Amino acid sequence: MKIGKHDTEERVFIVAEIGNNHEGSIEVARRLVEAAADAGVDAVKFQTFRTAHYVSAADPARFKRLQSFELTFEQFRELERLARSLNVGFLSTPFDLESAAFLESIVDAFKIASGDNDFFPLIDRVCASRKPVIISTGVADLPHLRRVRDFVAQRRGTGNLAFLHCVTSYPAPPGEANLAAIPQLAAELGVTAGYSDHTMGPEACLAATALGARILEKHFTLDKHYSDFRDHQLSADPAEMRQIVEGVRKIETLLGRPEKRVQPCEESLVKLVRRSIVAGADLPAGHRVRMEDLTWIRPAGGLSPGNETLLLGKTLRRAFRFGEPIGAEDVE
Repeated sequence: MKIGKHDTEERVFIVAEIGNNHEGSIEVARRLVEAAADAGVDAVKFQTFRTAHYVSAADPARFKRLQSFELTFEQFRELERLARSLNVGFLSTPFDLESAAFLESIVDAFKIASGDNDFFPLIDRVCASRKPVIISTGVADLPHLRRVRDFVAQRRGTGNLAFLHCVTSYPAPPGEANLAAIPQLAAELGVTAGYSDHTMGPEACLAATALGARILEKHFTLDKHYSDFRDHQLSADPAEMRQIVEGVRKIETLLGRPEKRVQPCEESLVKLVRRSIVAGADLPAGHRVRMEDLTWIRPAGGLSPGNETLLLGKTLRRAFRFGEPIGAEDVE
C-alpha cells in the first residue's frame, strides 16, 4: 500500500497519533510534530472536526472540552507544511464531512476512527478523494468489517485500503489486546493490516510488527502527565516513541523476507555442516554393503545422506578404511 512516498510492503509505516494532545494550542501542536519527527516516525496524525457536527451539546462538559481542542483549517495547513519540511507525512482523522472535504488537499491518507467504521457517509466521502484510506477496527467484528471492505471495494477497489486492529478502550488491558487478530485481518479481508495501539508501553507495537502489521499507530504526547486529558497517559512520550521506532526497525531486519533460502552468511558453512556417507568400519574388497557398515560424518564432499540405496546390497570394488567416503562408483 502506498501512502505518500512510503510503501508499506517495503517498510512498516509508523504513525505518531497526536490526536488532540495539543489541547487546542497551535504552539504545542508544532512541538509535537517536531518531537515526533525527531523520534523517527514516518507520519504524524491529527483529528480534525467541527464540534457541533461531532458530539452532542447535551453533554456540555464534553462539548466544551472538545470545542476548546479545535484547531482551524488554516492551522492544519500550517502543521502540514511543518511536517513536510521535516520529511514527515501528514494524516488526519476527519469526524465530519466538512472536515473530510478540507483535508483532501493536504493529507497523504485518511484515517477513519473505530467509532466511525459504521459512519458510511463519511467513509463514502473519503473514498471519493482517491486517497489511501486507513480504518480502525475497534468495536467491530469480522462480519461487519467484511461489509465495510465491500462498501469501499464497490466505490474504489481495495488496493489502497488498510484495516488497523484496535481495541477501543483507554487504555486497553493487555489480556484483551488480542494481537493475534492482525494476521486474520490480512488473510480474511485481503487488505493491508496494521495496528492502532491503546495499551500502555511499547511492547504491543513491537509484537504487532512481528505478527505482520504493516502500519502502526501509537498515541503521542510530550509528557504523559501533561494534563488530566486521558490520552496523555496511554500515549508514548518522545523517548518511548523513539524506542518503538528503533525496536520496529530491528524487528523488520530480523524478520527479513517471507522466503526460505540459504542466507549469504551460511553459504561458506554448507560443506562444513553437511555430512558424507563413509565406511563405518574397515571393510574388505568384495564385501556386500549393509546399513550397519555405514556411518555419516562431516564435512560433506562425498555421497550425501539419503543416497544409501546406491550402496546397500552391492559389493565393494576395493577395501575401505573406517571413515573413508564410499561413492556410487566404488560398488558393483
